Amino acid sequence: MKNFSFKIRGHKYDVDVYNQDGKTIDLEINGSKYHIELEHEIKTKKTPTLVRQAVKTNKSIQQNVTSGPHKVQCPLPGNIVALHVKEGDTVKVGDKLFVYEAMKMENVLEAEKAGTVAKVLANVGDAVLQDQVIIEINL
Repeated sequence: MKNFSFKIRGHKYDVDVYNQDGKTIDLEINGSKYHIELEHEIKTKKTPTLVRQAVKTNKSIQQNVTSGPHKVQCPLPGNIVALHVKEGDTVKVGDKLFVYEAMKMENVLEAEKAGTVAKVLANVGDAVLQDQVIIEINL
């Protein structure tokens, strides 16, 4: 039930809306009950659901690299919020590597390959560019 109070030309109206179904509304105004039919349906606003699409990465290039360290790049430009690994740490597939903020959203980047962290090339608070190498992992 929704309650409203109106003042129109000095007169106070207390309105209680009990039911709304399409073009019909059951309500009470100053103690008198009414069943009214609208000329057109009232569309209630709903909170939009935000769905973020998966970040596109160029995995074909990363998979073809067989020698040298695996380079973990930042998929979007943003700021490094947290680093979960340091040089010398052993990581497994799915381990959290770092958190970055892009477009006012925090994103967690996880390890795609297992190995040992060779280099951490960014610090917390650094602004990074898209495809900038953040961590190198020796496989």
